[in-house]
Amino acid sequence: MKRLTWRELNHTLGTKTEAEVLDMLNEERVNLRRVVVLERLHQRYNSLRITRERIELLKEATSKWKR
Repeated sequence: MKRLTWRELNHTLGTKTEAEVLDMLNEERVNLRRVVVLERLHQRYNSLRITRERIELLKEATSKWKR
């Protein structure tokens, strides 16, 4: 992974998928280990994960309710 500046990171994070952000997070953990970047990647990963889980939860709840 190319070493991104803070601006580049924040600019590109909005277009990345949950899997891509997780890959970026894991690579940062192994290689550069910049604390602020790790925090930002973790924050974005959690945001994407929570959104996905919430959608799954609500789909499950509404499909059981319709029966």
